[in-house]
Amino acid sequence: MLDVRRLRLLRELARRGTIAAVAEALSFSPSAVSQQLSALEREAGLPLLERTGRGVRLTPAGQNLVGHAEAVLERLERADADLAEARGGLAGALRIGAFPTATRAIVPAALTALARRHPGLEPMVSETDPAAVAHALRAGDLDVALVHEYDFVPAEPEPGLATEPLYVEAMYLAAPAAGAPAPPQAPAPPQAPAPPRGPAESGASDQGTVLRTYAGAPWITATPGTLCHAMTVRACQAAGFTPRVRHQVDEFATVLALVAAGQGVAVVPQLGVTGPADPAVRLTRLLMERRTNLAFRSGAGAHPAVAAFGTALRAAVPPDLAGSRAGT
Repeated sequence: MLDVRRLRLLRELARRGTIAAVAEALSFSPSAVSQQLSALEREAGLPLLERTGRGVRLTPAGQNLVGHAEAVLERLERADADLAEARGGLAGALRIGAFPTATRAIVPAALTALARRHPGLEPMVSETDPAAVAHALRAGDLDVALVHEYDFVPAEPEPGLATEPLYVEAMYLAAPAAGAPAPPQAPAPPQAPAPPRGPAESGASDQGTVLRTYAGAPWITATPGTLCHAMTVRACQAAGFTPRVRHQVDEFATVLALVAAGQGVAVVPQLGVTGPADPAVRLTRLLMERRTNLAFRSGAGAHPAVAAFGTALRAAVPPDLAGSRAGT
């Protein structure tokens, strides 16, 4: 009989490419990973790995077994969901990952509704960058997570994971109002998300032209390695220049404070600019969008706790995002 835990290691090796990467991702030692994979080969009765210099690669039998492993692990998630439904009454921990703007603007209301309907459930929220969610879900550190993607940084399909759409946000170029050049205007696209409450803003504009207006300005981006950082850099490169980054900040409230202080310009999402308008910041609507999804392990979407959290999240989406709520 094949050990399911070892099948998980084989799947991770197929995804990450090296034993060292698997060990680092799962907090094992490389020797422990190698020993478990060797044990899996003995269980299978034939080689699953080929040694290639300092690395390894899957044999055809190993590749075939990875496909079966994906199906087995998904069936186990579905079995867990069925058992939870049969037990009735949600209880226990639900480990949730969310990025900062969602944690601030949407998750609290969802948790309040969840506590009212399922008092035995114990949601536990961890701020998690979307780039780290796939690993956290596969490792079992999270049960469900909010992730986002941008037009210039689309999400790659993740084997073993599934997503459901939640909502779509508009994106804005934030620049110091004092002495800021007025960007050219264009009509907003049909069915675009409503603008945020509070900040004064210009109508949707030709994105490349707007960004090139600030090609010589200092830029404020998120820290390297995050999707938000990649989004700003790629959007600027698509407009024909590489941004000159002065500050690297992950919290959008801090980003806007730096913009108001004349420290640079930045691209920010709709939920990052809610609140009272700051006369020191000019916001120009861009045509790009940020899409937020709910992510979980394949088969886990039917788990009553995951489904209940998804329902509470959708009900908590702010009214000015309701028209852009994904899937509606």
